This record gives sequence, structure tokens and C-alpha cells, in this order.
Amino acid sequence: MQRIERLSEADAPQKTQDLLTAVKKQMGGVPNIIATLAQSSAALGGYLGFAGALGGGTLSARFREQIALAVAGANRCDYCASAHTALGGMQGLEAEELDRNLKGRSSDTKVDAALRFASRIVSLRGNVTDEDLAAVRNAGLTEEEIVEIVANTVLNIFTNYFNHIAGTEIDFPVVNTAAVEAA
Repeated sequence: MQRIERLSEADAPQKTQDLLTAVKKQMGGVPNIIATLAQSSAALGGYLGFAGALGGGTLSARFREQIALAVAGANRCDYCASAHTALGGMQGLEAEELDRNLKGRSSDTKVDAALRFASRIVSLRGNVTDEDLAAVRNAGLTEEEIVEIVANTVLNIFTNYFNHIAGTEIDFPVVNTAAVEAA
């Protein structure tokens, strides 16, 4: 059950309407998380700004979706697992890889190291070890990529926690993180 209400474009202040219009234009619609974040123009603008900035970084859209899946799996966020499974599929990720990514793993060695690192960030609340950093460096990730992995992980922690608190209604094909973890 949705615990924080979605805000319709018509009911939103002008500043928020402009943000919602931009999302609708880019995505073809307004996902429930965005409509719920719209309760605060500042929160929605902050989220969209951070996501947009990371979209211009060195990590590909596909790689960012894989990080989002690992974080959603680690935090058991069914909304984000559902959304990023759909979006990851649009980036050409196969079903088996999407399942691995939700478990913080990948068939690609470099991506696997990154997803393990992202999962460690979540489980250790950012207090990763020197060995954790050495593992991503040894996998060939640059300092810039490592910083962006941290940034993408943190952005996804925000959306995971927001969805847990808001009870955001899933508007994508549902992925149950508990079932994926058990498989």
C-alpha cells in the first residue's frame, strides 16, 4: 500500500510540473517513484539532477543499471529491482545476467568486481576495506570509475529507502527480491 501519495502533474506546483513534463518527455510516462518524489520539488530536482549528472559520467547506462540492480537486491527493494530489471533489459541485459546482477554478481569479471564492491558499500554502510578497494582496482577499474560506482550506489540507496518508506506501488513487471535471493 502506497504510504506517501503520488502527485499528479495537474496538482503539482509549476516548478514540479516542469520536472514531471521533462520526465514524461524522456521516458514516455511518469513512473510512480517520480510522481511520489514530486511531493517535494527539491527532492525530485535533486534526484533528477544527480541521476542526470551520473548519466554523463564514464559508466555506461548498462553498467549503471547493473549497479542499480545489485543495490536493489542488497536492500531488498522490489520497486527498484522491478524498474531496473525492465530498464536493464532495454539495455540488452539477458534474464540470467539480470538475476546475477540482483545478487551482486556478473558474468563479466570487471562488472562482477564492481557489483561486489557496490554490495559491500551497502552491507558495510560505506565502511569498505582496503582489500575491497584493491579488488576493484585489480579488476581494472579506474579511480574515476570507482568514484562513479560509489555515487551510483548512493543514488540507488536513496531510491531504495524512499520506496521502502513511501510504499511506492510497483508499475513495472514485478520482481520479488526475496524470491531472487532464495533461488
